[in-house]
This record gives sequence, C-alpha cells and structure tokens, in this order.
Amino acid sequence: MESLLPFMLFAFVASITPGPTNILVLSHCSRYGLGATLPIILGACVAAASIVLAVGLGVGETLLQFAWVQQAMAWFGVLWLSWLAWQIYHSPPPSPDAAVPREKSISVASAAALQVVNPKVWMMAVAVVSVFVGGSDKSTQIVALSALFLLVSVPCMTLWALLGLGSTRALGSPQALRRLNQLLAGLLLLSAWLPVLL
Repeated sequence: MESLLPFMLFAFVASITPGPTNILVLSHCSRYGLGATLPIILGACVAAASIVLAVGLGVGETLLQFAWVQQAMAWFGVLWLSWLAWQIYHSPPPSPDAAVPREKSISVASAAALQVVNPKVWMMAVAVVSVFVGGSDKSTQIVALSALFLLVSVPCMTLWALLGLGSTRALGSPQALRRLNQLLAGLLLLSAWLPVLL
C-alpha cells in the first residue's frame, strides 16, 4: 500500500505525456467527436493495462527476452504509425454539413493493437512489475495495479480527446482544421520515428 501513491503518479505521467496514442486520440476526437473517440480510448487503455497484467504474470517476459521480437515490434509500430500519420495528413477537415465516413476512423481494435506493438508500453509494464510488485501475494498486486493503471489512464486519455474537441471548436475554419490535421500528422510521425533514430 505504501507504493500506491508513487504508482498512481507513475501511471499518470505514463498516460498523460504526449505519445502516439495521445496524438491519435486528439486527432480522432477533433474529426469524429467525443462519442466516437471514447471506445478508442477504452480500447487503448484496456490493452495497455492488459499488457501490465501479462508481463506481471510472466507472459510478456518471454517476448522481451528476444531482441529480434522487440525490433520487429518497433518497426511494425513505426510503419503503422507512419501510415496513420499519412491518413491524418490527407484527411478532410470536419464539416458541420457533411459527416466524415465512419470507415475512415480508427477502430477500437487498431487502438488496442497499437499498444501491443508499441515496445514502450511493454517497457513501461516491465518497469511497473519490477518496481511496484513485491512481497508474497504478487498475483493480487499485479491484478490491482493493472486495474488501477486502467482507472488512471482513461481520464488522462479523455483529457487529450477533450483537447481535440476544443481545438475543433476554437479553430472553426476548414483551413485551420486542415492545418491542425497536418500538424498532428507531423507530430505523430515524429513520435514514431524519433525513438528508432535515437
């Protein structure tokens, strides 16, 4: 229990700091609205919490022992994020009189899969297990920390969605929204490639 507050702070920082998922949530909400983005948020957060659970129960450790698996996950994630950045860059701005086709939006499965191929999520899960789990009843601790991570990450991601919603309302014009899409696409591309290049 003494590590509960430090863990909540860790989960907050891990969830609120800018990253590929945060940028995707912001972009998605600016184009499709909060109602369409909430399932994406839930899918991404449940997947990240599940990875914490999997690593804690030993499933993820086997994957992380092989460097080639980490490299393959990293490159698959970079290529996928690059494709998503391309889609965001070329997406039309939201229009009040014409709904954007639903099939162009990011699916819940895509948001969850992004967590699975993101090596940073796996490393975060390893940090959670190695730093915050100890004592005799490790399984109960792991389940509790996974659930707590989910409870902390959902509001953090929702905040990013609200930023996207607010940006749509503040910018207003189609040209400004198109520039926002292009900026977000650039940030997504940067967040995907920077860890690989450094």
